Amino acid sequence: MAAPAPVTSAASASAHAPARSYVGPMVLMTTLFFLFGAVTNFNDVLMPYLKDVCQLTDFQSTAVQSAFFGAYFLMSLPAGRVLEKLGFKRGIVLGLLVMALGALLFVPAANSRAFGLFLLALGLLGAGVTLLQVAANPYVSVLGPARTAASRVSIVGVANGLGGTISPLIGGLILFGGSALLKARLAQLPLEQRLTQEATLIKPLYLGLALFLAVLAALFFLVRLPEIESIPADEEAQAAQAAAETGRRSALDFRHLLLGVVAIFTYVGVEVGIGSFIIRYGEAQGISQLSGFTQELVRGLSLATNWAVALFGQAPEPIDTTGGFTKAVGAVLVASYWFGLMVGRIIGIPLLSRFNARKLLAGVCAAGTLFVLLSLFNHGETALWLVVLCGLCNSIIWPVVFPLAITGLGRFTKQGSSYLIMAIVGGAIIPPLMGLVATHGGGLRVAFVLPALCYAYLLYYALRGYRVR
Repeated sequence: MAAPAPVTSAASASAHAPARSYVGPMVLMTTLFFLFGAVTNFNDVLMPYLKDVCQLTDFQSTAVQSAFFGAYFLMSLPAGRVLEKLGFKRGIVLGLLVMALGALLFVPAANSRAFGLFLLALGLLGAGVTLLQVAANPYVSVLGPARTAASRVSIVGVANGLGGTISPLIGGLILFGGSALLKARLAQLPLEQRLTQEATLIKPLYLGLALFLAVLAALFFLVRLPEIESIPADEEAQAAQAAAETGRRSALDFRHLLLGVVAIFTYVGVEVGIGSFIIRYGEAQGISQLSGFTQELVRGLSLATNWAVALFGQAPEPIDTTGGFTKAVGAVLVASYWFGLMVGRIIGIPLLSRFNARKLLAGVCAAGTLFVLLSLFNHGETALWLVVLCGLCNSIIWPVVFPLAITGLGRFTKQGSSYLIMAIVGGAIIPPLMGLVATHGGGLRVAFVLPALCYAYLLYYALRGYRVR
């Protein structure tokens, strides 16, 4: 067994590596997290696109998310072992190259319209992202004093949210935002010819992504990055670590890490689950007349979208708000949900550096539980907006839970990180459970009890589960 890696204290870290030396690595890490969000949320556009191009059923099209998120579950432990052999820097380079290979596979997949090839490409993208996540999350946590770890994770979280907001918009414009003339021309073609032409739309996007990934991999290879083996700890965390490491043979021997894995599982599950069901939840409310606020929001976003569509030489069509809630209106609220998460992370950056992160975590988890429960006892737009507001509650959960879960792991930090990344599979499990309850257990209102339970568990972790024992 290898000797324990030294743990750098906040004081010694500042003595040997000035804070300004971390600016370059933080810029690169922020770029990576922008990439995570862009690639992950693009799948929300890719799924309906492949449903049409490959002539799939609704159930078959869900394999898009299964292939991508399944990679987190299958690859997290191998990714941890790879990082133990290669280190952070070379592990990141490898992850980027695996993603580039996955992006390139979209070209033959589009040429053949073979859904299996698309799934293989998505699996490789997910595997590359998994390796990057396992490396990047703890790396960001250790790039500076332990007391500001949550703030640093929040900064890259903002980039993640920005990428996740922009990529579906760009993808929707390119894949679905064709002019009325183009749509009319395609509609007149025989089915196979139409699908073949539509399939070519995806190739420039993923070729560009592959090129960007290759350039980024070369940049990471050439730039000197500080190699840090464990999360920096303040005096209290160091004392806890020294006591906790005694007799430990695996990251799984740490109770707070195990509970943290469940916390990440429930967090990702509730975040993806709510976002996935906002449109259907809105339809279930039977909203025939939108409030003035919602109409203004939809019209404003519609104007901004139409301007962007016009840049591509296409004829924009405004979103109709006179008929009450529609899927188009719901799409705006989904965007508002993810935008709220990004704004919450921006607000959280100064808050997490000024106030106790665990208390803030408890506050947002309590608010999330309350919002969902209040939504269940309300109707119409009020019920809908209460779940949209949960985006704000989700904003600081990951930035706080992840550093808490790996604090005190010492030489088991990379292994513990791999377990936490594996828990992202919650995004592939909680939403289907909600769908199962909605279909066979009493409808969407009952299904939203699951997010309330997820928030309640996260509240427990913020109050007691995080403690190193």
